[in-house]
Amino acid sequence: MNKLRALTLAAFVASLVACSGVPANDPSQADKTTANIAPLTDIYDTVWIRGEDGIVKTLDQVADDLSRYDVVFFGEFHGHSGIHLAQMQMFRALQQRYPDMTLSLEQFERDTQPLLDQYLAGDIGEKVLEEDGRAWPNYKQSYRPLVEYSKDNGLPVVAANAPKQAVICVSKKGPEILDEIPMPDRTWVAAELHIEEGAYLDKYRSFIMNSSTHGPDKKDADDAEKNGRCADTGTETDVEVEAEVEVEADVEVEVEAETDESAAETGKNTHAMAPMEGSGEDMSEMMQAMIMKSFSSQVLRDDTMAESIAIHLQENPGRKVLHLDGNFHSASHLGTVERLKLRMPDLKIAVINPIAVEDNNSPAWTEEDAATGDYILLVREMPEMFVCEARELEFQRKTIKKRMGNKCVYSQETAQQEE
Repeated sequence: MNKLRALTLAAFVASLVACSGVPANDPSQADKTTANIAPLTDIYDTVWIRGEDGIVKTLDQVADDLSRYDVVFFGEFHGHSGIHLAQMQMFRALQQRYPDMTLSLEQFERDTQPLLDQYLAGDIGEKVLEEDGRAWPNYKQSYRPLVEYSKDNGLPVVAANAPKQAVICVSKKGPEILDEIPMPDRTWVAAELHIEEGAYLDKYRSFIMNSSTHGPDKKDADDAEKNGRCADTGTETDVEVEAEVEVEADVEVEVEAETDESAAETGKNTHAMAPMEGSGEDMSEMMQAMIMKSFSSQVLRDDTMAESIAIHLQENPGRKVLHLDGNFHSASHLGTVERLKLRMPDLKIAVINPIAVEDNNSPAWTEEDAATGDYILLVREMPEMFVCEARELEFQRKTIKKRMGNKCVYSQETAQQEE
């Protein structure tokens, strides 16, 4: 059971990547670069930096440059208000320079495209779009401004992402399950997945392995003090270092993206993860099998978003696209970006990648940060999600338990149960 518990915790770590933003800056990196930038005094403050030379630019200067590109990827930390404001400003600036813009969103799944089209045409109201279109919980705060701007200006919006249920199935069963998905559901995900070895898989492995081994014995020096500062909230806290998930011993690990539950959304990694237990060849094989299923579900999103953009451009020659996604999908021109390039090699593609600064009063970045985008956007550091380790472990336990209960609706076993 120890191995199972360790794997469920690793699945939680993997879910931090899927559909979420991950900060590129690392305190262990080389010396920071500064340019006498004023402090980021509130959550809306941002600074544009050109990646190739580290020169600070204005929004208008960036828009002038990016208007020459066919597709611009704007990575985000989901829910970061400063980034969402910058996305709205950039979309408006690009459309003013090139009227035939299209907005593409990770935040709507491809099968909801008819509803999105109906909303843009004024045939349904926003509540129907939210409910039947499965809009993200932060839709009104984060994406409504861009969709409304598109509606007001007659611009298309692409529902680019793979449906959540298909992602769950691939994370549980592997990419082979796609052959069992019936029509028309099979058309809602990419026809071809790219799961081969390469820089993106290396990055994915590294993130999961580093996070899953960053347990209590590898914490920052002040974590012991943090553990003693658990405020009494008047609620009972039942915490265990290992997640107690009542599941069968042969359960298959699942990764499901939850837009409102990922620690990575804010541009921070939590580090109160319990250490991976077990050792040896069996543990290594189990971990690698989990990673590959998890990576396949990640790639399902990447390839589906890339295919969605490619189809739109092929059917609408002359249009340009601004695509929004969690920054792991597009940082360093990997993920969705490289998969779009495979489909349309001649496209001119640019990437904007956010960097959560370590010190809001003295914003800085590294050369490694600058290399993650044609432009990087310095954004204010977000509040700690947890001050007390016990609260963080409790959150992890509840999240894992919830996710382990999800089922692959396309499996023959589930289909028989529902008949």
